Amino acid sequence: MKHFLGIDVGTGSARAGLFDADGRRMGMGVEPIEMWRPRSGYAQQSGNDIWRAVCVATQSALKEAGVEPRSVAGIGVDATCSLVLVRADGTPVSVDPDGDAQQNVVVWMDHRATGEAEAINAGDHEVLRYVGGRVSPEMQTPKLLWLKQNQPERWATVDHFFDLPDYLTWRCTGDATRSLCSTVCKWTYLGHRAGDGWDQPYFEAIGLGDLAEEGFHRVGTRVRPMGEALGAGLTVEAAGELGLAPGTAVGVSIIDAHAGGVGLLGGDAAGFDRRLALIGGTSSCHMAVSPEPRFVPGVWGPYHSAMIPGLWLNEGGQSATGALIDRVVFGHAASAEARELATQQGVSPYELLNDRLAALAQGASIDELTADLHVDPDFHGNRSPHADPSLHGTIAGLRLEQGLDELALLYLATVQAVAYGTRHIIEALNAQGYAIDTLAVCGGGTKNPVFLQQHANATGCTLQLAAEPEAVLLGSAILGAVAANEHPDLPAAMAHMSQIEHTIAPQTSTADYHDRKYQVFHRMHHDQLAYRELMA
Repeated sequence: MKHFLGIDVGTGSARAGLFDADGRRMGMGVEPIEMWRPRSGYAQQSGNDIWRAVCVATQSALKEAGVEPRSVAGIGVDATCSLVLVRADGTPVSVDPDGDAQQNVVVWMDHRATGEAEAINAGDHEVLRYVGGRVSPEMQTPKLLWLKQNQPERWATVDHFFDLPDYLTWRCTGDATRSLCSTVCKWTYLGHRAGDGWDQPYFEAIGLGDLAEEGFHRVGTRVRPMGEALGAGLTVEAAGELGLAPGTAVGVSIIDAHAGGVGLLGGDAAGFDRRLALIGGTSSCHMAVSPEPRFVPGVWGPYHSAMIPGLWLNEGGQSATGALIDRVVFGHAASAEARELATQQGVSPYELLNDRLAALAQGASIDELTADLHVDPDFHGNRSPHADPSLHGTIAGLRLEQGLDELALLYLATVQAVAYGTRHIIEALNAQGYAIDTLAVCGGGTKNPVFLQQHANATGCTLQLAAEPEAVLLGSAILGAVAANEHPDLPAAMAHMSQIEHTIAPQTSTADYHDRKYQVFHRMHHDQLAYRELMA
């Protein structure tokens, strides 16, 4: 029997999932990775630490599945769109302001390049049309510009600037091919210009002309579609570290959220115009595809063939969702009490708070418990559709009490605010030709019934949950199946290996309440801008 391995590197951990040819998960492993924050707005990791975690997670997945390494026919890899700096021999080049040699990864969420992003956005660059009109400091050209300007000695020693997914496939195979997904979505590579996607005038205009003069060899001269087999497969060295067989097929990589789209969107034959893949985690990404390019202000893209070959991708997102909910819950004065009670009851703190909300509602819907409590969720800026990384979060309606009931209500108001952020993205997409009424969802929030129902109620959309809850891992395994020639192409593999298991309908009785609360959501944003103007 053939098996396919999906490797997923998120913000806090590396995960590996082993699947059979029908998309059933056989085993899974998880290993934490470390993060350093040497300055406000900075976030750094170590490529070697990430690779270590990938190897541990892979071995754990194999052990749980109880299969022979040689049964693994193909490997797919996804990761966050973090920036990795290495020499040709793999030696890390530090990105740390204090010079720690192992910290060679600028994490996707790092905002040190906010000024560089603003400077780029002030120019009239054609490529910006394909990133929603503005680059984000989460993207790679602002980060590259910051590194060149602030660490010129290290800049000169770098042989490869990798997106993290491509760094990992390079570690697997020694092949420096870049993914069409990451280069198009995060590096301003124009995927619709076959074989000539790097825009030399753009790089020259923003101050990165040396990369163009070198022929772009440090950022990648070979860019290929996701799932295409790389080189001769796993090297002997990588196979030994992963516990797999040398020569195992490895597919061109994909960004983690986009892997979730691959794992979700193949399970329903309904038109793509109506369906949005919502991939939740520390942040959230919102993926919609169309046969023609759609230019949506403040929403990244349109990206050609960046997720599904031949289709244009629009990618909305929220910079902090899971991270925001965690921050609100575990930064509250009652969080210690909530943790203790949850431990006593053998449940998670979120299950405890969900039960508390149900008790407060006394049999009615919990939705309207937050009529006097409102949250603007832009604690880490706004990715879409305001596309403003300088925004901050706001809470209105706090009382002096700080007990469990107040924590439960603030938690609910925060979940609702995250859902209104998704509604705002959907409205922006639908204004440009989509007709989205269905959300295919995966990620940590899908284990939380309150998170799910509030998203259905707040957006008015039906939610679809895949049979495989780890849709990101499945999406990467699907790439492995394509690399191993198990399926003729990516759409065929998606259709065969992913299925929708059940749906959640919106509760229409709360629609008017959410319409009014959504108006408050917008008003809070406008008020924040008014405060800025007053203080300027």
